[in-house]
Amino acid sequence: MAACVLCRRIPRLRCLPGFSKDFTQAQHVHVKRADETDDHEGGQGALQHQESSSLDGYRLHYNPSLYRHSVRKSAASWSHTDNEEDVPCFSTMVPSLRQQSNHYSVSCSRHLSSSKNTLLDLAFDKSPEQESSSVSLLHRKHPEPDVRVNTRAFLKCRPAYASVTLDLTQRPHPIQWEHAMQVLNKVFVLKGSMKPSDVSNFFVELSSLQPDMLSLVRSNPYFNMLLRYSVEHLRLFTDSELLEVLKSFVWLDMPSAHTVLTLYEDELSRRAHQMTLHQLLFAADLWRCIRKQVPQFLSHLYNSVLLNLKQVEVPELVHLCYVMGEGRKCPPDLIRPLEQLLKRHVPKLLPEEVGIVCLGLFKSQTSLSESAVTCIVDKAHSFVEEMSDFAMVNVMKYLRFSYVYHRSWIEAMDKELPRRAGGMGVQGLMHVALTCSALHSRSDDVLMAIAERIPTLWPHCRIKDVSKLLWAFGTLQFLPEQNPKFYSSLTDTLRQYKAEFEQYPEHLLTGLQGLAYVSIFPKDLLELVLSPDFIKLALKSSQLDLRKDLLTLDGVVAMEFPHWTGPRLSSELKEEVKQMLWKFAQSDVCLKPQVLEAESSLQDLLGGEAFVKKTMILPHTRSIDLEVHLDSTGKPIPVDSEPDLSALPLEKGSSEPPSDQGWGKTTSGVTLTDDLFAQLINSKKTPEPLTSPPTLKPKPFHIKEKDDRKMLFNTGLKLTSEIMEALTKPSDPGSSPQDSKRIVKLAIQVSSRNHYCYHSQQLMGLHVMKRRQLKLAGYRVVELSNWEWSSMLRKSRTEKLAYLHCKVYNSMS
Repeated sequence: MAACVLCRRIPRLRCLPGFSKDFTQAQHVHVKRADETDDHEGGQGALQHQESSSLDGYRLHYNPSLYRHSVRKSAASWSHTDNEEDVPCFSTMVPSLRQQSNHYSVSCSRHLSSSKNTLLDLAFDKSPEQESSSVSLLHRKHPEPDVRVNTRAFLKCRPAYASVTLDLTQRPHPIQWEHAMQVLNKVFVLKGSMKPSDVSNFFVELSSLQPDMLSLVRSNPYFNMLLRYSVEHLRLFTDSELLEVLKSFVWLDMPSAHTVLTLYEDELSRRAHQMTLHQLLFAADLWRCIRKQVPQFLSHLYNSVLLNLKQVEVPELVHLCYVMGEGRKCPPDLIRPLEQLLKRHVPKLLPEEVGIVCLGLFKSQTSLSESAVTCIVDKAHSFVEEMSDFAMVNVMKYLRFSYVYHRSWIEAMDKELPRRAGGMGVQGLMHVALTCSALHSRSDDVLMAIAERIPTLWPHCRIKDVSKLLWAFGTLQFLPEQNPKFYSSLTDTLRQYKAEFEQYPEHLLTGLQGLAYVSIFPKDLLELVLSPDFIKLALKSSQLDLRKDLLTLDGVVAMEFPHWTGPRLSSELKEEVKQMLWKFAQSDVCLKPQVLEAESSLQDLLGGEAFVKKTMILPHTRSIDLEVHLDSTGKPIPVDSEPDLSALPLEKGSSEPPSDQGWGKTTSGVTLTDDLFAQLINSKKTPEPLTSPPTLKPKPFHIKEKDDRKMLFNTGLKLTSEIMEALTKPSDPGSSPQDSKRIVKLAIQVSSRNHYCYHSQQLMGLHVMKRRQLKLAGYRVVELSNWEWSSMLRKSRTEKLAYLHCKVYNSMS
């Protein structure tokens, strides 16, 4: 009988792909085949017989290479990827565990109906296209992190987190492989007679297996059988059993894209209304540990939070922020209650909890009021020296998102970051630099510390780290001579990532713009970014509009390399983007009060609308100018009223103004000098500061008469008709016709505080580049600085004209 059974089984086993080559040993066994065993015969006797004969039965020696292993990260590596706020959440990151061409599946069980089999087969099946895309995404190599970060360190702050989270450092006590095989044999024997509690217990036992053996368990056909029966019993599980199975999936390293998990999410969502808030928070944490995005379930969790706000204490609040961040979303109706809870509980938060709250708010893009953000950062500042690098960087991230300049915190960073930079990783340093650039906070000590650290870490830099570091440092005008190795090492690293530009073209654009701000122009990369293939690739991006970035780099090439023979944008694309930028400018910056007032005052000063043109001289710099033309004697020349954006200027102006040209020679009657102008506005004659903006506002003046032409200032100076004529008629109509042919082009810029680093007159990178290129185009830059012009807006018309007169005609000297 035994020989007969042996003869019947061997051919069938040979039909199993992956088993035939590794079937090296077979012994006699008195057990029926799987499809010959009645589902209802899986009683205790059969189980005992199976256990007693396990050593005498077949031993199948598995070769792990025959199975597609799931590409998963260990608990240690999760701590690194947990911090990836920019990592897209793919639902097909990992292929399912279903073996290809494995005919030995539980679908042959007679206990499962055909309708159930259809549903389950759909759940387990996956198309080859999906699998290939998943594999290609997974096998894309990234640099190993230089510094391991424990992103779940906040769980150690309070014992209460144990009820709502899973401690990944506390694995179950390991079992041996033999014990796992016994469990799988029980699954084979019991099959349809398994109860929900049996299924749950089997998963719990298997999850205790040593991590290096998990792939063998997941590849075992009996494990697939257990998964299928778990789906059949899904609605029969108690809440605690369902959570135990989900927790087992964590320890079993289940791939996040396994389609069975979707059925579990549906079941948890269905019964969410009957589960407690703690159970829902615990389930959300398990989903995070599995690394599966579950928006449907999270929406039920957020609804439960709104219904149980009184139960939300510090552990629940902090964990909720963590879950929101990993889910990348906070529902709008939860924002205000969340803000109130934060304000109430912030005084009780510990350093790592503050860090994780900021990270969750940042990742979920949750905008709180400025007072709430300030409250959170005030708490962080109170124990900044006790915070880990990870928590400190998270506070910086949320400040960047909120655009809140917290002076005390930034001052603390000026001390903390240079001290810590030597032990921080690339990603943390990148986020610090990016926050500094977003907040316009320029500290040479901080930038130098980062610049000295980065070149030693370039093997660990991702493409996004390189591009954002270049952008941040270029924006803050950290010049190459301050640390030549910094820019050279990152530029070389940028070249090594050419293959990744196909998937992330925006990173190359970002990095090259940062380099252009500090006058670094790698021609090979500029040729690449302006090549037809790259432009076509960049224009395909559905999430980002990269046309403006392409125009900026094309404009950089046009201005900095007038004899460029390499690729360029097509004229059609350039015109399209320029018109788009101009249309936006007309609806935004052109309507700002300071711009409108400057335009109107200049028109009064120079003789009308024809002499002032509001336009984008260099469209690729994305800002407007008030263009004015003067001849060499200072006489205004009409400028076209309609902006001509068809081409970027490529040549310098052909004329230079005479060296000895002052108002005394162009006006009739009165020479309006700096001293006289100082009297007009009742301020001292002081040179413009180089490092910090003026802190004193002009002293108020006292008007003694209502008539502007006859008003007396507190200096006693009377504005006579001669002075007014000097203000409004600056040029001599009897100028030489030959001299008047020499045109002086002025680009008058109404700057704002956003053009400068905080509390200084250091221009940001884009505006430094613009002024440099305006000079290359033959223009003289005249700035109406924010701190001067904003105060002049409150002055009389006469004072504004006097101020503009000085600005315009002093530029000709």
